[in-house]
Amino acid sequence: MKTIYSLLFSFFIFTYLSYSQTVELTAFAGSFSSPIEMAHAGDSRLFVVEQGGVIKILNDDGTVNSTPFLDIDSIVTSGGERGLLGLAFAPDYSTTGRFYVNYINNSGNTVISRYTVSANPDVANPSGTILLTITQPYTNHNGGKMAFGTDGFLYISAGDGGAGGDPDNRSQNPNDLLGKLLRIDVSGSTYTIPATNPYATSGGAPEIYAIGLRNAWKFSFDRMNNDLWIADVGQNAFEEINRVDGSGTPGDNYGWRCFEGANDYNNEASCPTMSNTTLPVAEYVHQNTANGFRCSITGGYVYRGTMFPAFSGKYFFADYCTQEIGILTNTGSNWTTAWQLPNITSSWTSFGEDINGELYILGGSTVYKIADANLSVIEEQFTNFQMYPNPSNGEVTINFGSNFTGTKSITIINSLGQAVKNINNLESESINFSTNSLSNGLYFVEINNNEGSKTIKKLIVN
Repeated sequence: MKTIYSLLFSFFIFTYLSYSQTVELTAFAGSFSSPIEMAHAGDSRLFVVEQGGVIKILNDDGTVNSTPFLDIDSIVTSGGERGLLGLAFAPDYSTTGRFYVNYINNSGNTVISRYTVSANPDVANPSGTILLTITQPYTNHNGGKMAFGTDGFLYISAGDGGAGGDPDNRSQNPNDLLGKLLRIDVSGSTYTIPATNPYATSGGAPEIYAIGLRNAWKFSFDRMNNDLWIADVGQNAFEEINRVDGSGTPGDNYGWRCFEGANDYNNEASCPTMSNTTLPVAEYVHQNTANGFRCSITGGYVYRGTMFPAFSGKYFFADYCTQEIGILTNTGSNWTTAWQLPNITSSWTSFGEDINGELYILGGSTVYKIADANLSVIEEQFTNFQMYPNPSNGEVTINFGSNFTGTKSITIINSLGQAVKNINNLESESINFSTNSLSNGLYFVEINNNEGSKTIKKLIVN
């Protein structure tokens, strides 16, 4: 199957048309309970985090293992903004079996724990080791995202503790872990402090890496250059996206509660000047649009996959309220945002990235794969092969035309490069076939004849 995948998409790279991208979503797997995070462990499996306290394995063929990878429901308080919120696999997971979770415990506080995989690679040992507990003064603004940087350290998003407006000014307080991006070294039996953390030896809490965040609901590292992308949920007016080259500088201040995005919020005498904070690379306003009221950002990833070249280098995010997907593009002089309402809508809770850099989005009870609806080939270069209706409503007719002679075969390939249907030894000039067995989404129809000719077209199944 890998040969089909490689040949097909190498072909597309060389015959690709210039166009503005349009996001198309395909249901990849469903029946999850409040999926809120996704990660991979260096292989083709995807690990889906359910807010209630369960982690399930989603295989690359779209099946979900019946036995959870980890079930800590009994020690997790969930609901609202609380629950099992973060998952990160150690860079050396293949040898140590270590992974880390971020959850709200039954006392309402944030816990960072280490777990290990059992002898069964699809099931974790049920008991973990608590590394860090953070007292939460309120029920909201818990952050929760975790990820390893290329430095091998674990980064943790800690919200400002909740209520509204950061009433205790925790985000600007270097002695408080809330409202921060934390960074710890978890390579030992417990955790230690990286020597380059800004308060590693004095002046503030040593776990702190950067300050001034409100509720960073997802951050990510660009796998190509390790740029750090932080999507910080705003208070009343602005949602912001922070991008810092090469993970940034220890001690960066993202401005909250003094500033909301690049705008004054509570700019009191003790605040730094805006020029001494790390300003967002992009922000958007809380406002009414044709799709509703934009009000809460869900951060994503920079696309580094190979299936959709027009997406390359673009940062994907979403608004929870309007259900739109945003695409941030570097134009050379600045960053521009394009909003799109995809073919499927939901209140998006998270994005996911697989080992190949392909992107997913989570909403409702379903994991969706992100595709480029405009992905196409220069069809005029082939034959007068016709396929209709397209999009398909259940049955497709193909007319091969008089120029595509000989015995023919048809292979239908899904967006993962997997052959899902084969029809062989065709002699006639036309054929009808059903698409009822195919899930909704994007497919490629490849036709070969015994004379060595080949043609490929895109097929949408509704």
